[in-house]
Amino acid sequence: MTDGALSYARTVDRSLTHRAAVSECFLTDTRRTGERTFRVAAQPPRAHLYYSDHVTDARTAPSYDPLLVLEIFRQCCILAAHEYLAAPADSSFVFDRGTLEVLDPEALRVGELPAAVTVEGEFTDVRERAGRPCGATVEVRASVDGRAAATMRLAFRWIPRRSMRQLRTRARAALALTPRRAHPLVNRLAPAEVGRELSANVVLGRVTVSSGPEVVAQVVVDRGHPALFDHYVDHIPGAVMFEALRQTATTAARELCGLDVAPQELELTGCDVAFLRFGEFELPTDCRARVAGGADGRPVLDLVLEQEGDVLATARVTLARKDRALRERGDRGTGDIVVTDARPRLLSAA
Repeated sequence: MTDGALSYARTVDRSLTHRAAVSECFLTDTRRTGERTFRVAAQPPRAHLYYSDHVTDARTAPSYDPLLVLEIFRQCCILAAHEYLAAPADSSFVFDRGTLEVLDPEALRVGELPAAVTVEGEFTDVRERAGRPCGATVEVRASVDGRAAATMRLAFRWIPRRSMRQLRTRARAALALTPRRAHPLVNRLAPAEVGRELSANVVLGRVTVSSGPEVVAQVVVDRGHPALFDHYVDHIPGAVMFEALRQTATTAARELCGLDVAPQELELTGCDVAFLRFGEFELPTDCRARVAGGADGRPVLDLVLEQEGDVLATARVTLARKDRALRERGDRGTGDIVVTDARPRLLSAA
């Protein structure tokens, strides 16, 4: 199958997307279309240990995970930086900000055949150091089988891996990392609490609902997860942070808002994240969520990821009821956000 000059026959060299496993590389081809524009072909997996592990029923048909689309966008940025901005092969990439918007959730429904994803990208800003590109802002737009699905704006930079190791060594030396006090793996929420089937894909431990009203969730970092930790990193990767933000937002929407829905009936439609510092494995990580607003069954949550008071990332996440769920429920409510007067309590853990 081809899309113009793009091929879907095989994946690109996985090193161009900084993936260790061939199965975790989703890009199949790329072409430069202008001085600062490019196109990329991708084939998302219809069955995946992490991205496909969502509870489904008659009201929630299988869909490609919005975070899978985000990962495709991330891989596109790295590929394009290597191919079109001459980013050296030994570069470490740091993502500073990302704003994802799902344009059409129906475009992400899994069909009977593998989907052909086309990403149109444009470098809207390129930063240089000593006359060479060292960072960029990229606008990317994804279509699935010709249907517009999602857009994202990403700001990122790259530095030599040796320089990254030096920076991380100095940063870690300034922290009190011993004794290790990260949240344990044994206190995860039950998978159904976050719309998952497998416990391995639950990244939240104990969750507290306070009278703030605020939800505070312990973030479980499982370094043995084959997808979230595809390759060695010395810090909590963005993939874990995005999943923690989503699971916390979903929990907060149900606990703090007037949404009487199962977790799988809520889907992520927007996410604006700013990454401020690296997360360390040795320290406990928490995710805090408060209601920012929303209407028509689209709760908006403000979230903060932190380690012992130091902010790692801030985010605003928008969720929506899946269309099928809305049709099935009929007139059960207006969907407007209602903040409840919740008393402090704990959710059950598996």
